[in-house]
Amino acid sequence: MDRAPFTKNKLELHPRNPHKMRYDFTLLADSCAELTQYVVKNAYGNESIDFANPLAVKALNKALLSHFYGVPFWDIPAGFLCPPIPGRADYIHYLADLLADSNDDLIPRGSTVKALDIGMGANCVYPIIGNREYGWKFVGSDINKIAIDSSKMLIKSNTNLTGNIQVRLQTNKNDFFNGVWLANERFDLTLCNPPFHASESAMKSESERKWRGLKGQQKSTLNFGGQSDELWCDGGEERFICRMIQESKAYHDRCYWFTSLVARQSSLSAIYRTLESVGAVQVKTVDMAQGKKVSRFVAWSFLESDQRDYWQDTYWTV
Repeated sequence: MDRAPFTKNKLELHPRNPHKMRYDFTLLADSCAELTQYVVKNAYGNESIDFANPLAVKALNKALLSHFYGVPFWDIPAGFLCPPIPGRADYIHYLADLLADSNDDLIPRGSTVKALDIGMGANCVYPIIGNREYGWKFVGSDINKIAIDSSKMLIKSNTNLTGNIQVRLQTNKNDFFNGVWLANERFDLTLCNPPFHASESAMKSESERKWRGLKGQQKSTLNFGGQSDELWCDGGEERFICRMIQESKAYHDRCYWFTSLVARQSSLSAIYRTLESVGAVQVKTVDMAQGKKVSRFVAWSFLESDQRDYWQDTYWTV
């Protein structure tokens, strides 16, 4: 098994990430007037928002998706995860680099590239960014019917997404690919942002720690929201990803790269052991960072050299 490092050293967003620079709130408010009411001066005299206010974070997301990705309508039901757009964009751009690394440094673009987002949520953000930035086709799955309906509504409400993103309900919460991966269907990529915490109590403890950092007080409400299945699962991300790896073996010749975010570095040892046990041919760990926050994703493939050559020649354009 080739466990090659594929890392970046600088603690900064991806070079192609349009959110690298300080937000221009005047410009963003032109794309979403709702944002204006939440713009305030911070302690340094710069325009900002209160990132502890979930309504302000949601308005910022609307503005970013409208201004940078041409998605004029975006919303989520109350209580669902409202993800930070810059970090979501970073994952997509590093996935593009992963494909390019397998394609003579050329990023495959267009509708021949197909990606499967496991646990898309109600926000549909990964498919939106991946489609708008690179023209990739997406399938998004989720175990929550409300999340599925929300994403369907977003796609229907933005004509540039219609026909480019499909959503599928996962009816068995213990499955990842089974039930949503159609017969004879192939994907160039799978992606996933797994539940981070191992229990509700662990999630609340972490939430209160973050609130003390933001406001100097305890509060259990997350400023980015989230349903229980979006935030925690038995065994946390380590068990979740290891189970996903085991199930991926059944789709070994129908996907080029399987990937998953890994928030905790301590989860990597078990993940690497599981990948070795299922016979992954290639494994790469891609480091990402946003200021002080360091994250990564692990990518694995079962394809042999001749299969990779055929895949590149048959499916990828640039």
